Amino acid sequence: MRSIISFLLVTLVLTTSLFAQSKQKHPNVLFIAIDDINDWIGPLGGNKQAITPNMDKFYNNGAMVFKNAVCAAPICGPSRSAILSGFLPSTSGIYGNGHDMTFSDVVKRNATLPEYFSKNGYHTLSNGKIFHKHGTKNGFTDFGAWAYDEFARGRRYNNDKADSEYVTSGKSGIINGVKNPDFKEKNCKLSWGPTKDNFEETVDYAVADWAKNQLERDFDKPFFMSVGFIKPHLPWFVPKEFFDMYDLNKLEAPKVNEKDLDDILNKKGLPEFKATDEYKWVKKHGLEKEATRAYLASISFADACLGMVLDALEKSGHADNTIVMLWGDHGWHLGEKMRYKKSTLWAEVVHTPLLVKLPGMKKGHISNKTVSLLDMYPTLVSLCNLPKKKNIEGRDFSILLKNTKSNWDYPGITVSASGTSVVTPQLHYISYLSGTEELYDVVKDPLEIKNLINNKNYKKEIQKLKKFVPLNRVQAKKEHYDKPKNYVDADQDPSIKLGRDLNKLQ
Repeated sequence: MRSIISFLLVTLVLTTSLFAQSKQKHPNVLFIAIDDINDWIGPLGGNKQAITPNMDKFYNNGAMVFKNAVCAAPICGPSRSAILSGFLPSTSGIYGNGHDMTFSDVVKRNATLPEYFSKNGYHTLSNGKIFHKHGTKNGFTDFGAWAYDEFARGRRYNNDKADSEYVTSGKSGIINGVKNPDFKEKNCKLSWGPTKDNFEETVDYAVADWAKNQLERDFDKPFFMSVGFIKPHLPWFVPKEFFDMYDLNKLEAPKVNEKDLDDILNKKGLPEFKATDEYKWVKKHGLEKEATRAYLASISFADACLGMVLDALEKSGHADNTIVMLWGDHGWHLGEKMRYKKSTLWAEVVHTPLLVKLPGMKKGHISNKTVSLLDMYPTLVSLCNLPKKKNIEGRDFSILLKNTKSNWDYPGITVSASGTSVVTPQLHYISYLSGTEELYDVVKDPLEIKNLINNKNYKKEIQKLKKFVPLNRVQAKKEHYDKPKNYVDADQDPSIKLGRDLNKLQ
């Protein structure tokens, strides 16, 4: 009997040891997205007024902050399609929110990030906005349900709109509940104000609470968990408590140089850009501070939701074996370059938060190397000791997580429907399909005011940067807009599993 007991004890110890080694070999992944967030967070210092205690804590507790992280595309759908597929828009043909990545030839053949983890033994699960909702003329939508073992997609917006006493809406021209009779900027789409919902009634809270509950579970294999927060995406409707964090009388709006666009000229020598309707509307009514507060309030709201997830991870049994990757899909303009919103190739949109924490990291680190969100796919594959996926376009930056001084000379490339941005720690080059070009020395001119494209002293640098502009662009096909006859919409019935055959995917 003693021999049997001894044998069982030895077996148990060995099994436990092997299990621990298995977990060590394949860590969990917590993959967290925040929509439309720029560098207005504590660790990046883009706006010193921003109140983001949970991101601050995440950094102070060991996360690495990439100060020169860039998005792969400057709008939600193409950015997320690039991140999750591993291919730039110029390769996939996904340039707009109406283009569905599942109809792209290259995506049809290749596993997306969560699918690749599923192929290699991970349990994948998701809630919130990770993949993008693709609107088409036939009403086809897709949230990426097909890519996960578990998919829990909540509603997108809160139950209640903002209290009309406070809302400022460009679509209707309402200011503090009163319709403005001379409102003319019909294309302005800004809208903000405190909601009637309490914090616990909001969508992002529900997503955070779901993640908290999942982190309390036991998993029989490593997990890849995606958590996507909607805010600070428009409309800026968040609970009043987050607006109250910012004193409007003390708040400062970004300073705008209204001659900033004068030296960005097309081939005819005329200005390529002008002020947008949103900018003109905000300026006309003197709402710069109000818009700034609304965006900051939305960021603080997202930070509070993030804190729920990070606190839950700390209290769970998974903290010592979980990689956390926190990212924003692209940045945002708050008046700079005489515009609001996104979709440009300027620094305000191209740059976005990227923070990574590996098990064992105890002190915050800052990297000034230029990395792309496209690089997250190969980096996670490497960090989790999975087979290398050789054909994707991102680069593995795991060496920077181990040593911030490692050699890394790659630029960050952003591709839009209108052109390409190439960023290095010293320069920012922009090439438009129209032929217009821009160059900024971001060390001497961090606000990117002076266009140096015709400065002869930068001729060699311009030629080097031009080599990174994609020569060939895959065009979006007609079927990107057409709903297949046999397709069942996951948005209408979230219980439907639209899985692809992983064995047929590279």
